[in-house]
Amino acid sequence: MSTIGQNITSAKTILQQAKIVAIPTETVYGLAGNALDVIAVAQIFSVKKRPSFDPLIVHTHSIEALKNFVTEIPKQALQLAQAFWPGPLTLLLPKKNNIPDLVTSGLDRVAVRIPNHPLTLELLQSLDFPLAAPSANPFGYISPTTAQHVADQLGNEVEYILDGGACTIGVESTIVGWENNIPTVMRVGGLSIEEIERVIGPVNIQAVSSSNPAAPGMLKSHYAPRIPMIEGNIEELITQHASKKIAVLSFQKAYPSVYKNYILSAKGDTTEAAQHLFAAMRELDTCGAEVILTEYVPATGLGLAINDRLKRACA
Repeated sequence: MSTIGQNITSAKTILQQAKIVAIPTETVYGLAGNALDVIAVAQIFSVKKRPSFDPLIVHTHSIEALKNFVTEIPKQALQLAQAFWPGPLTLLLPKKNNIPDLVTSGLDRVAVRIPNHPLTLELLQSLDFPLAAPSANPFGYISPTTAQHVADQLGNEVEYILDGGACTIGVESTIVGWENNIPTVMRVGGLSIEEIERVIGPVNIQAVSSSNPAAPGMLKSHYAPRIPMIEGNIEELITQHASKKIAVLSFQKAYPSVYKNYILSAKGDTTEAAQHLFAAMRELDTCGAEVILTEYVPATGLGLAINDRLKRACA
């Protein structure tokens, strides 16, 4: 089983041996390895059982360090980096040749970000290489937001889990790239569209890809529990599935008649709902229910990211 702790030196030593560790970020926990070492990167794919056509995000500690593995940082990208890093923003930028093709699934752009977590930033600053780090869960399953979530899922596969407490945002980063020089949100996430547009103006939003994604986390079916999850009008769905043991994942409203009900935010706050989303899905997936019924939340703030994850969990 994994060791869970806060020893940055232990994590650093393992990473320097081309092995992998789990790291905390403000979004979700990541499964990290040396992004410049194809052996370490291959271990990430192997442990996650992640298909090699789904690229990884590279994490570093400063905009200056970014210049070691991207060929350019366009003006709008720099504006976003200066406004939101460290934070839940990933930029898709042209890569240098020192980034292995396995990291980018053979594409000529690499997804990069600076995570906003003190332990992981300290770890990154102590290393002379960036870290490739997708979410620390089996591919397609619910992303982990605590160290224990990682241990529950990958405990026999990861030697060390750096414990940074519960993630403060709870959904993956927003990915922004430039398609024909037009800023495009490739994946909605922990940074809202409204915040991005306040800095660089209007952006396009890319539809989810079902295969050969151009950026990480774009697959149609993802973040899914193991029991069926259905989205719609919860009251109607409860009637339709009355013969089953029902769990409900609702935004604000309580449904006391069902077997299990998890309310994401009693006060109707999409930021609070995002913090609870993956932990709620994980709890309902293991509560003994036969089906999870859910609903979309208001599409404001982090609501877009929540609805994106719910859509793919139900796919």
